Amino acid sequence: MKEQYKFIDLFAGIGGIRLPFDELGFNCVFSSEIDEYAQSMYEANFGERPYGDITKIPASDIPEHDLLLAGFPCQAFSIIGKGEGFADTRGTLFFEIERILREKNPEAFMLENVKRLVSHDSGRTFDIILSKLKELGYFVHWRVLNALNYGLPQKRERVIIVGFKDNYPFVFPNESIKKTELRDIIENHNEVDKKYFATDEIIKKRLDRVNGEQYPKPGIWHENKNGNIGIHEYSCALRAGASYNYLLVDGIRRLTPREMLQLQGFPKSFIINVSDYQIRKQAGNSVPVTMIREVAKEMLKALKLKPLDNNSRHCATTGQHKLL
Repeated sequence: MKEQYKFIDLFAGIGGIRLPFDELGFNCVFSSEIDEYAQSMYEANFGERPYGDITKIPASDIPEHDLLLAGFPCQAFSIIGKGEGFADTRGTLFFEIERILREKNPEAFMLENVKRLVSHDSGRTFDIILSKLKELGYFVHWRVLNALNYGLPQKRERVIIVGFKDNYPFVFPNESIKKTELRDIIENHNEVDKKYFATDEIIKKRLDRVNGEQYPKPGIWHENKNGNIGIHEYSCALRAGASYNYLLVDGIRRLTPREMLQLQGFPKSFIINVSDYQIRKQAGNSVPVTMIREVAKEMLKALKLKPLDNNSRHCATTGQHKLL
């Protein structure tokens, strides 16, 4: 086992995937992110500015590394977007990952995307991705994980794909026992800037729809596309391009930038140096840090163990392994 594993951080956003790998002692040798505001946040928190558009960076220019990490753009596969998949230019960015894996041949990778990627185009899109990764010689594991099960009060389901060149005994993490409650994140309304509060008209409409029913406090009121209101002791998934008032704390105000980042598992010390609009976008595009941390721990644990017999092959339909 190596003393320190080197990794690259692609489609890095504000560093939600990098953060737990840094904590575990991995060494980031390269990062790439096209959004200049995300670059600014990343630089403020990690001390380096990511390179820009990965499609313009030759694989030969990327440093040697042991792990490739990538939360590749998900809008092309999202249920909120048009769901065009590989027909959307953002969907083709997976092939940038394939290009770099083929050239640099790292020991392992971890990829993250929306749950709908698994079922997109009746599963054909996901089958293409899995087959490409296996053609490169990787033992591939995948599973849909929910941030609610890993210590965060946010329902956020994401598919995690992990691959190794050798058949390491990797398993996805068990659900977390330690839970962060919504009350641990939500700020006191009296201490929140008035600009985050909805108008009296919007608040009245929300209250009229629940028709005097009892609801938890603190709670996140979620308005779906049909105008129905759901009230939970957790947040529905943060979204980068959602309507301004689709999530309201206790039905009266929007989430603050700090609350949004904490719902994604970022520490209170994480530096914010961009506008509220940009934080809303970046938090909605980011990953549940706490969930990624648990996956990272299992990857490190697997890399410390002796690889299994290579006769064990991945079962793509379940994300498990079985002996053939």
